Amino acid sequence: MSVSCGLEWVVCLGCTRWAWKRLTYIGAYDSEAWPAAAPGEFEPVPRICRVILAIYEDDLSNPTKFAPPGRGYAGVDLAGVVKRATYEHVGNTCPPYIVYVDHRHKEVVLAIRGLNLTRNADYKVVLMDNKLGMQMFDGGYVHHGLLKAAQFILERETKTLQELLQQNGPDYKLIFAGHSLGSGIAALMTVLVVNNRKMFGNIPRSQIRCYALAPARCMSLNLAVKYADVINSVVLQDDFLPRTPTPLEYIFGSIFCLPCLLFIMCLRDTFKQDKRKFKDPRRLYAPGRMYHIVERKFCRCGRFPPEVRTAIPVEGRFEHIVLSCSTTSDHAIVWIERESEKALELMKGNEKPTTPPAQQKMERLQSFEEEHKNALERAKTLDVPHAVDLSEVEIQEGSSPTPPSDTHSEATSEAKSAGRTSWDELMHKLFTRDEGGKLVVKEDIKARNIVIE
Repeated sequence: MSVSCGLEWVVCLGCTRWAWKRLTYIGAYDSEAWPAAAPGEFEPVPRICRVILAIYEDDLSNPTKFAPPGRGYAGVDLAGVVKRATYEHVGNTCPPYIVYVDHRHKEVVLAIRGLNLTRNADYKVVLMDNKLGMQMFDGGYVHHGLLKAAQFILERETKTLQELLQQNGPDYKLIFAGHSLGSGIAALMTVLVVNNRKMFGNIPRSQIRCYALAPARCMSLNLAVKYADVINSVVLQDDFLPRTPTPLEYIFGSIFCLPCLLFIMCLRDTFKQDKRKFKDPRRLYAPGRMYHIVERKFCRCGRFPPEVRTAIPVEGRFEHIVLSCSTTSDHAIVWIERESEKALELMKGNEKPTTPPAQQKMERLQSFEEEHKNALERAKTLDVPHAVDLSEVEIQEGSSPTPPSDTHSEATSEAKSAGRTSWDELMHKLFTRDEGGKLVVKEDIKARNIVIE
């Protein structure tokens, strides 16, 4: 009798501890060890949000639906809108999108709207068209339906993007952006373009960017880390979508009982070890570098001034589901735009214009590259399936996964061999080896130095 009572107490205490830890877990804990983002790197996010919001308007000259209060569609020039694709144009293949040229910031933007809850086609054609491990791409796994939608948009708009980049010159960047469902399509479009840059006038990898707002889990961990130098994901506090490992087809297929689904997934993942998660190459993740907007604290009421943290995490990549009342509201593009604008204003206000920044722009660029390299090394250390080796990735320029032509291979090998030969010749002219085998400067070189001095 006493033994059974003791077991009951142990079970009750264990369940109470689990419930306390899960119910008191807040989204801010996911990024508490991340450094703060700089205003320069986060500056595009609010205006990219406004470009996406513009897709929802029937008439941009007279916006009535989602224009941000007080600002409207600030920074969105109507003359820069090149093309708007509605459901009449794309049918059931992908969500509506917009092609926009931002001359002020020298950007060619292709933005995609999020899921339309009232259209069954968005579920069936895009989200439901996937199974775990169904689609392999570039050495990893991606969401099949989202990849098909990305290919469809690129087939329609490649010529338009080529012409815009050619007309506006090499200084213009190519930007892909999307929200929710559109974020996954935009991320996979970016991967396709990065691997086929010749089709876009050999645009440098550094000139391609993607902003995935409230990102969907659309690619395996090795790809999420590999393309962290070009893909940026923005998560607002407790947003459920980037944290839910459940396949998208199940999440949105049961949207009206979402709290029950999140609780079940939370309970299941409690007993699933992180190593098992890493070892599953089919498991999908939110892509790229993560930006986390934090505005609420534990046991505090209301919203606090938002702060933005950033990192390229390998483990702890939004793996914990947050059970809160704001998991769905934090997914809304309207709230992301509002809070990102506040965060950017605060970051700019905290800067002291009279003193130079603590970290110069060039140093920050180098730190980006270093962070990416460290993340790739970390993925290799954790034995993430199909993790990319540093020697296989060029951080700034990248390389196509398709085999290069024979001419290109020969030219590259000749250039490398020529470089090695010239270096060997230089070493031979300047140095010689002594009896111990050590390199020493030749006598005639020393004599020339003496004469010059």
